[in-house]
Amino acid sequence: MARHGDKRGWHVKVAGAALGVTVLAAGASLWTAQAGVLGGPTPRATASATPGSDIKPVDVTIVHASDKGEHGVNITIDDGPDPVWTPQVLDLLREYGVKATFCMVGTQAQAHPDLVKQVVAAGHRLCDHTVSHDTTMDTKSEAFQKQQILDAERMITEASGGVRPMYYRAPGGAFTPYSRKLAASRGMRPLGWNVDTKDFELPGTDAIVTTVERELPDGPTLLFHDAGGDRSQTVEALRRILPQLKEQGYSFGFPVR
Repeated sequence: MARHGDKRGWHVKVAGAALGVTVLAAGASLWTAQAGVLGGPTPRATASATPGSDIKPVDVTIVHASDKGEHGVNITIDDGPDPVWTPQVLDLLREYGVKATFCMVGTQAQAHPDLVKQVVAAGHRLCDHTVSHDTTMDTKSEAFQKQQILDAERMITEASGGVRPMYYRAPGGAFTPYSRKLAASRGMRPLGWNVDTKDFELPGTDAIVTTVERELPDGPTLLFHDAGGDRSQTVEALRRILPQLKEQGYSFGFPVR
């Protein structure tokens, strides 16, 4: 899976926001970058979706398959939520009766909890996309990976009102055996993709649609973005792609767990 190196400016902005959040939350946080490796203390806020419920580990392998079977499609939306673009994406998904998986950056979820709650209320699923969207995660220490994954899990869970993310997607596909094991131990299935629309490069609506048409035979999980820049092309592409796939007999589902 290709890294999204073209989004460096977005990474810097998010990393700066993450630093600010870390400083502000330092006094109350039960979890820091120095928390250690898998097997260290579990952050209180990420313990469960509802009081008293248990976290069930899931498979550590990276999932691509759809729970709708052979003719299923998984729509996945990364890097938000964003106050401009996420509502537009939600409107389109509602219009066409499509459910999607939103891979959220922790600082974005923390900044826009109302949008996280809207995503959940509409029946979509949440995915942990780390705190600061560092595409070099696979070169960092286990302590750093742990902080990024578990702090984002906490931020998303708190923003949603208690609904935990069901998946973990490494930024740019920078998974490691450790990060997959950690996420799976928290009930978050590592989530890959088959069709990278490269909408973050702003190639034009036609190019995004063509990429989906060309690469969908490679697998059912499609990658789009609702943050990190101007996503008008993504919105327009989804406006064309969703009814087109329905007409072709595809069903929209979630990645298997």
